Amino acid sequence: MIIHFLTSKVSTLFLIEQTSIVTMLIITVCVFLVLLILGVRKSYKLKAENERLSKKSESKSEKDYEDFTEGHLY
Repeated sequence: MIIHFLTSKVSTLFLIEQTSIVTMLIITVCVFLVLLILGVRKSYKLKAENERLSKKSESKSEKDYEDFTEGHLY
C-alpha cells in the first residue's frame, strides 16, 4: 500500500512523460540530421565549384599580367 502511494506521488512529480520526451528527441535528431545532410551536400558542391574555378583560373594565368593602373590618377 505504501509503495503504491509513493509511486503515484513520484509519477505526478514528473510533468513530462517519457514517451513525449522520446518523441521530442526523435524530432530534434531528424531536424539536425536533415541539416547535416544539407551541409555535407553543400560542401561537396562548393568543393566541385572550387575545383572548376581553379582550373579556369589556371588557364587564364598563362597570360602575362598587364598593369591596368598606369592610366589612372590617384
